Amino acid sequence: MEEIDLLLLFDAVLGFTLVWLAWQTLSSLDLFRAVVLFIAFGLLMALAWVRLDAPDVALAEATIGAGLTGALLLSALAQLSARQKHESETSLFLRLTLGVLMFFLLIGLGYIVFSLPPQALGLSVEVAKNIELSAVANPVTAVLINYRSYDTLLELGVLLLALLAVWSLGSASTRKSAFVNPVLDLLTRILVPVFILVSGYLLWVGAFAPGGAFQAGAVLAAAGVLLFLNDWHLESKYTGFALRSVLVIGLVMFIAIGFGFVFLDRVFLEYPPELAGGFILLIEAAASLSIGIILAALFLGRDPSVKSDSCSDIDTGVHK
Repeated sequence: MEEIDLLLLFDAVLGFTLVWLAWQTLSSLDLFRAVVLFIAFGLLMALAWVRLDAPDVALAEATIGAGLTGALLLSALAQLSARQKHESETSLFLRLTLGVLMFFLLIGLGYIVFSLPPQALGLSVEVAKNIELSAVANPVTAVLINYRSYDTLLELGVLLLALLAVWSLGSASTRKSAFVNPVLDLLTRILVPVFILVSGYLLWVGAFAPGGAFQAGAVLAAAGVLLFLNDWHLESKYTGFALRSVLVIGLVMFIAIGFGFVFLDRVFLEYPPELAGGFILLIEAAASLSIGIILAALFLGRDPSVKSDSCSDIDTGVHK
């Protein structure tokens, strides 16, 4: 009984902290402080998903929601000029308008939550009943790659479209620093191989335990972000067709396998049970590679094959 009371107290404190962090993130006038609070919110949200027995979602939240999204926000913030930072401070009218809209959103979400039936079985029973036909033991992977593979296919397409939208904005200016941070350089040399191994492990273990393509791709992207932070640049010979091939290989592999079985008198994305395991692993491997490269390219913020118009000045510590 005492252990249950402690867990309830922990959940209550965790829930209150999440609400407080969310409010502080949205109401902060300091953009850097808002980004840091957002990252802290993502990490605690991952812990909340663990408490809800959703380790797959917790992995995605920690790597993508907090880590990579936080890195993207910090990268965008670093590219803002002082004038842009001043102009980005929202007016009182806009803040009040957002507050009113969020209030109505909260009322709507509350109504939906309290309208749910007290006993909702969902589809977990049906998934468990047909888990053997999916050729994987992890129900989350079975749902994402087999039962609801259309959703995952469209998510890959959305990620690719997001990258194309970022690239269409033009080439961002780049400045390569002459100073090499020895600590960051050492961490990069140690952690990048570890991240690649962890990514491969998450890909393999996703068939029967928490993991899968998106988690593996996010960890792989973290390795790329770390390389970019250490002033690593992709060689020009890899920035053209080779890079674009890797970006689309996940989506192309997904569609090709799906249409491949159509010619065998099956429905699109319907895998034969005896072959499903191998094809799911093949799809997830290609998707992990594409997701990792897309997320890392989003952090870079520009098409590496396009030369920047601005000169790559050497940072000597003197601000122009």
